[in-house]
This record gives sequence, structure tokens and C-alpha cells, in this order.
Amino acid sequence: MKNLTPRQIVEQLDQYIIGQTEAKKSVAVALRNRWRSMQLPPEMEEEVIPKNILLIGPTGVGKTEIARRIAKLTDAPFVKVEATKYTEVGYVGRDVESMIRDLAEEAVRMVRTREAEKHGAEAEEAAVVKIADILWPGRKKEETRNPMEIIFGEKKGQTPQIASDPVRDEKRKALMDRIRSGELDSRTLEIEVPENSGQALGSIYGDSENMNQLSRMFSSMMPQKMKKRKMTVRAARKFFREEAAAQMVDMETVAEKAVEAAEKRGIVFIDEIDKVAGRSASSGPDVSREGVQRDILPIVEGATVKTKYGPVKTDHILFMAAGAFHVSKPSDLIPELQGRFPIRVELKSLTKEDFRRILTEPRQALIRQYTALLETEGVHISFGEDALDEVADMACRVNSETEDIGARRLYTMMERLLEDISFEAPDLEEKELRIDRQFVKDRLSQAAENMDISQYIL
Repeated sequence: MKNLTPRQIVEQLDQYIIGQTEAKKSVAVALRNRWRSMQLPPEMEEEVIPKNILLIGPTGVGKTEIARRIAKLTDAPFVKVEATKYTEVGYVGRDVESMIRDLAEEAVRMVRTREAEKHGAEAEEAAVVKIADILWPGRKKEETRNPMEIIFGEKKGQTPQIASDPVRDEKRKALMDRIRSGELDSRTLEIEVPENSGQALGSIYGDSENMNQLSRMFSSMMPQKMKKRKMTVRAARKFFREEAAAQMVDMETVAEKAVEAAEKRGIVFIDEIDKVAGRSASSGPDVSREGVQRDILPIVEGATVKTKYGPVKTDHILFMAAGAFHVSKPSDLIPELQGRFPIRVELKSLTKEDFRRILTEPRQALIRQYTALLETEGVHISFGEDALDEVADMACRVNSETEDIGARRLYTMMERLLEDISFEAPDLEEKELRIDRQFVKDRLSQAAENMDISQYIL
């Protein structure tokens, strides 16, 4: 984070997202300000709170993608939630505090993964030993015990050591070497894995922390059930490696680091915020809209939320909200919540030039994806410049004449364009294909006409 200036952040986002320069600049400045606040003296750092961002724009223009790429770029705990999933206190459903608990879970997952990587070699060796024990169980000498010791529960003596067998030890060592080299990866074996305890109480009676604590208490009282499962040696190595690494990690240290990461670097992206905007009716399905806003308000203002890893303060968590605001408008949010999102950025609808660039420029460009998919069948396709222009023009025209779904329109176009080729790819004799403007018109002109009249068909 220290080495990324706002300009560098925007350059990184440009590799994945076309256009929306204003939104990228606002997000880049907010992230840089977060780093700047960490360089301040502790007493001043506490007073500097992040400036939350409200992204306004139609679907498919990059609102969610900006937030997701920012989280990956900064290696920060990130959680995306839907505002419509929450209900006002007193209604059945998820309470808004669960978004912070989700953020804490994500932070723990990140920190635990990072800590487990430090024990990678030890965990890998432990996994190899376990698999070797399953494939070739060692010899055990039963200890003879006095019946009175069994009745009165006296402590067992030390198990007698078995004399080592050099030949057996050498064969076992060779087996472990074969496991390490991957020679036995395709072999199937049977192992014991923990059985899922079923639906948690929290998901049945609500998503409050009290119910989660009650669920964990009952789970700890019940013995761990195990079940037998067949899997390949490759999968078993991964399972035992993760199990061993988890045992080597100090969860108290993980929890402390995770809570700190969530508080100082956490990002919560609240999507569909426009769906809870507007004044609530006194009855009906929208009765809890304003109530959800009132419940979100203290979380965004700064509150302490109880999680199973400890209390998490939300004062310095960066909140990003997004919505299309087709029916409602930002001013329909309650005034207090409006004030907590001081940075407002309006994302623009995509133009023909934007669609053209989306097809080829981003690192995850659609043309690259479809080309790579078909190359797995030995089919090599290439697109002419005129074909790309025609696809972009059709996508832009359909969006303007029907519902504007942004860049997602290109998925519909490309699937229809390459449907026949994808279906026949394994059997094609001609493996080199060239897509030109006429090919695009032949495949998509009828589809575009159907989209034009689709709004009149039930």
C-alpha cells in the first residue's frame, strides 16, 4: 500500500476496468488517505476517519468490479453484501451487524492462510506421514494390562518399543518418497473426515451473535463425528496439509491480527443501496426499508460489534455503497445516512468506444477468454477489426433501445455469436476460423431484432 500512489492505483485499475476515471480517482484518493492516516501520530490517527464513497450508476458499468479489484490490490479484508438481504430489528432475517461479522471471518481467513504458509514444509511432511500410515499401517504391539488397572483407571505404562526392521523402514521410506514425488497421486484411499454438524442455530433463529455463541456452545458439547470418505492421494495430501497447518497456527494470535486488520484496513461494499431508499410505508413488503437504513447508520457512523474473535470497532472501516437509483434517488436516503457518504461518484453509461475497448483491452477481456476456451479443443479463432466494431455497435444499440445492462450485454452477444462454433468445436475439421463483420451480422442481426420486441412479450 505504501508504494502505490493514487496515479499508480488508477493505472492498476485500468488493466481491468474501462473508463470511469472519476470513480477510480475517488477510490484511489480514499485509499491513499487511509495510508496517510496510518503515518500520523496515534492521537491524530484516531481522529481521522475514512471518507465513505457512494457509487451511482446503472448496472454493468463497473461499480462492484472497482471495489473488488481495490480489495485485491491492497490485500485488505473485503466483503460484499446486498442491502436487500437485511431486515429491520424485529423482523425475521439477517441483522446489519452480520456484515461486520462476515468481514471479521474474511480477515481471519486471510491471516490464517498467511500464518499457515509459514508452516508449509512441516505441514506437507505431516501430510505425507499420515498418508503413508494409511497406505502402509505400522506394526503395533498390544500392551498387556492388569484387569485391576483397567477397573480403577490407573495410568497406562509406556508402550514397549518395537525393534526396528531395516528392510521395512527402507520400504516405508521409498513409499514416502513416491508420495512426495506425486507418483501415487491418482491412487484412491479411504480416510476419516469430520462430519458436518448440520444447520447452525444461528441460521434457524436469526443471525445474531448471541445465537451464534449458543450454537458454538452446543457444538463444543457434542463429540466430533467422523465419517469415512474416499479420495485420491492428491486430494488427501491437500486435506491433511491444511489440517496440519491449522493445528500449527496459534488461533489467538490469528484472531488478534485479524481484528486489527478488519478495523484498520477492512472494506465493506454495500450493493443495491438504492433498493432500501425511499420513505417506508406503514405496511406491506417495504415496511422495513427505512428501518434498515436506521440500522445501517450506527455501523457506518462507528460502533463496536461483537464477534466470536472479539469486539470489532467500525470507526475506521471504509464503506462503499452502490446503486443504480433508477426509481429512487440518493436524496431519498435518510439525511443522516447521506451525510455518512460524503464522496459521491456518478458512473457513466458505456459508449460504443467503451464496448470496443472492453472486448480486447482488459487483462480478462472477453475475446481472450473465448479464444483460450476454444483453443482447448484445438480451434483457433481470430477476430477482425470490423467484427469487433460490429459487436460493440450492436451491444450499444440494444442497450440504448432496451434495458441498459452495461457490459453484461457483451456476454449475451458473444455467447450467441460463438454458440454454433462452441457446439461443433470437437468435430470441426477446419481448426482455423476468422470472424468478420458479415459473420457477426448473420449471427446477431436476428437476435438484436428479437431483443427489440422482447419488451412487448410477456
